[in-house]
Formats: sequence, C-alpha cells, structure tokens
Amino acid sequence: MAVKLNPDKEVVARIKEGLKQKGGYCPCRVARTPENKCICEEFKKQIADENFEGFCHCMLYYKSKD
Repeated sequence: MAVKLNPDKEVVARIKEGLKQKGGYCPCRVARTPENKCICEEFKKQIADENFEGFCHCMLYYKSKD
C-alpha cells in the first residue's frame, strides 16, 4: 500500500492553494470540521480499507494497493 500525491502537478498546486486559503481544511468541502481537515477522515478510512484503490475526495492523494 502506498499513498502518493496526484501525478498532475497543476491539480496538486490548486488543491494546496485551496488548503492554504482554508487553513488546512479540504477545499472541496464547505464545513470546517475536524473530519474535513486534510488528510480527511473519509480518506483515512479508505486508506485503512485494504480493497480500496483510488483518489481522495479532492484528488490530492492517491492510494494504491501495491
């Protein structure tokens, strides 16, 4: 299992700028709650799922099964 940044550098730059503007909270979500602080709770659960492979909600991170 590996978690990596999206290989698309433009996407990464935009999401990181959004994170900076929102104080570390997911720029793709409205609520500023602990569950939405990057790395969000949703993606932490997906990381823990051995069968999950894919991007987090905002497309910043990718979890591979390898």
